[in-house]
Amino acid sequence: MQISIRQGFEEKKEIPMDTSFIDKRLEGIYSKVLKGSRLSKEDGIYIYETHDLIGIGQIANHVRKLLHGNKAFYIYNQHLNYTNVCKNRCRFCAYARDRKEKGAYTWSIDEIEKRLLERIDEPVNELHIVGGLNESLTFDYFIDLLKTVKKVRPRATIKAFTSVEIDYLSKLAGFSIEKTIEMLKQAGLEMMPGGGAEILNSRIHEELFPKKINHKRWLEIIRAVHKAGITTNATMLYGHIETIEERVDHLITLRELQDETHGFSAFIPLAFHSENTQLTQIPPTTAVDDLKNVAAARLMLDNFDHIKAYWVMIGEKLAQVALSFGADDLDGTIIEERITHMAGAKSALGLTKEQMVYMITKAGFEPVERDSFYHPINELSD
Repeated sequence: MQISIRQGFEEKKEIPMDTSFIDKRLEGIYSKVLKGSRLSKEDGIYIYETHDLIGIGQIANHVRKLLHGNKAFYIYNQHLNYTNVCKNRCRFCAYARDRKEKGAYTWSIDEIEKRLLERIDEPVNELHIVGGLNESLTFDYFIDLLKTVKKVRPRATIKAFTSVEIDYLSKLAGFSIEKTIEMLKQAGLEMMPGGGAEILNSRIHEELFPKKINHKRWLEIIRAVHKAGITTNATMLYGHIETIEERVDHLITLRELQDETHGFSAFIPLAFHSENTQLTQIPPTTAVDDLKNVAAARLMLDNFDHIKAYWVMIGEKLAQVALSFGADDLDGTIIEERITHMAGAKSALGLTKEQMVYMITKAGFEPVERDSFYHPINELSD
């Protein structure tokens, strides 16, 4: 259940932080936050434009503390990227391969089961499952995939498929979006990761991923998924060809849909990595930009409960800092991440539970192991 910033101040009787800003214009934004007033598009643009990084961090951290206190969440999860064969071949993607191309792979259902069993002694609480649009796979493959995962890990939540995959599976099966969702749900689908939108913008769609569904279709599918009772996350891929205004428009569009469906659980800013893509001329995102995206998300998305600092994309150390810039979740152990590392990510392929706890405590927060729906599994503190 979402708690608004205004509700938070009223219920917790928070005393506003004592601060002075280098950029005095941030005082107006802070005043709005204190009153529980929704920030405008102009406010969002200014959050990105200001050089007072500490100032916006202070405001975002104040909201983060209001909503979650000193808790920082993580999950024991495992990624399963079942194929990198994809017919779309988006310009920003380093993961996709053609079927006969070197490095292409597709896991059989037996291989997926084997990979799950290899880690059966680990307390995995969530399976994160996404892949390419592989035209050699039938709709039954995906039903069998879900059933197999649920058979091996009956207590773990299956978080699978982006809206892009749902659209593809609907066409593959010849079913409506609603029927496709229902069949996947019956097979074991419980949550969706929320990727595939990149930036909700027609210009960027045409330039970077013209074969993928457009933003209107993405929103239509997410709306149907939420209506079916399936919670999703939402993401934004930043640091490529998008403008600041397009970032803010993306956040506002998500905020408006959340007002309507209340189906989003968390928002995840995703830093673009250009290695092995068609956009290798684009430099990596900076730490300042990464932190601004976290803070902007926390301040603009006033109806989202959680903001993640995805350590895989911004690195373990900066993710720790992001916990003081509005983020309240570091995602999870991952175990074996493939997609971002094919684009040049230098972070670890996975972390242990002990490493997650260490990262959070050393950042000054209280680690809380959670399930997919933010129910605490184990609370630890030093």
